Amino acid sequence: MLGVGTAVMPTSYSQREILDTFRIEDPRVRSVFLNSAIERRSLQLPPELPDGTRRQETQGELLGKHRDNGIEMGARALQECLKGIGADLDDVRYLACVTSTGFLTPGFSALLIKKLGLRTDTSRLDVVGMGCNAGLNGLNAVAGWSTAHPGELAVMVCSEACSAAYVFDGTMRTSVVNSLFGDGAAAVALTTGGDNTAQGPSLLKFSSHIIPDAVGAMRYDWDDDQGKFSFFLDRDVPYVVGANAETVIGQLLKGTGLGARDIDHWVVHSGGKKVIDSVMVNLGLTRHDVRHTTDVLRDHGNLSSGSFLFSYERLMESGVVRPGEYGVLMTMGPGSTIETALLRY
Repeated sequence: MLGVGTAVMPTSYSQREILDTFRIEDPRVRSVFLNSAIERRSLQLPPELPDGTRRQETQGELLGKHRDNGIEMGARALQECLKGIGADLDDVRYLACVTSTGFLTPGFSALLIKKLGLRTDTSRLDVVGMGCNAGLNGLNAVAGWSTAHPGELAVMVCSEACSAAYVFDGTMRTSVVNSLFGDGAAAVALTTGGDNTAQGPSLLKFSSHIIPDAVGAMRYDWDDDQGKFSFFLDRDVPYVVGANAETVIGQLLKGTGLGARDIDHWVVHSGGKKVIDSVMVNLGLTRHDVRHTTDVLRDHGNLSSGSFLFSYERLMESGVVRPGEYGVLMTMGPGSTIETALLRY
């Protein structure tokens, strides 16, 4: 992993500002927002009406927001990533794009190639609809391509315009979702072969764990009443994820001679306060272990598939990583699924 780049929307709001903007007085909803461990999120809110309220956007308008904001953020994240590793757009030979906040054909990979002028023989992949865990699903595929094409540069871009996935109907179901997600994109560059140890860690192994009994606990499906796609989070999601965290870490570390206590750096998806707490308890982690995860949640909210790369970027910028140390990347999302990767720095 040579380097990362991130980008968010230019407009940012505190939780209280969002509540006041939408004139939400329900004390239950206000409590959900104000006790989320989130201070600010980058969002593009619906257009303002003359009376100061916000207009309900159609599904078509939301898909347009997904396309335009997703491409804009994704392009900036990709350019920042390449700038950080001293690479050019022409160096990119494989581009994987990950998103779950809308549907497009052609997808972000083709649209980014056109927008940025990447080589027309760039191989590409679009991972769509897998949710917050999808960044590691995509990274697994990119690592496989990189292994088969040593010396060539592969890039993954996770771009999530979560502003395009909101429904405002006043229910607790949608209020929980509306209190959590923010807009953001992250890109990571990989290569295989050569001496890249000075630039970033090696990806050693991936491990997945799906929980079929919780297949409906996290879903993004059609709401006939609203005429839109709507995201649903079951209240038991934190406990389901936490209860299965030890299993997938055991699978990841099996045969490596490592135990959880041998992991020096943990990068966990900022899925929400209760999710992070549940993972901490079940894996025996400390607040220090997940400090970058909680900081990203505080500053940006849940950024869906790219959240873990925002946390990883903060870890690498902190200057505490030493050669030979081990790290774990962990994401979780619909399926219900937990994805992990083992790194050696």
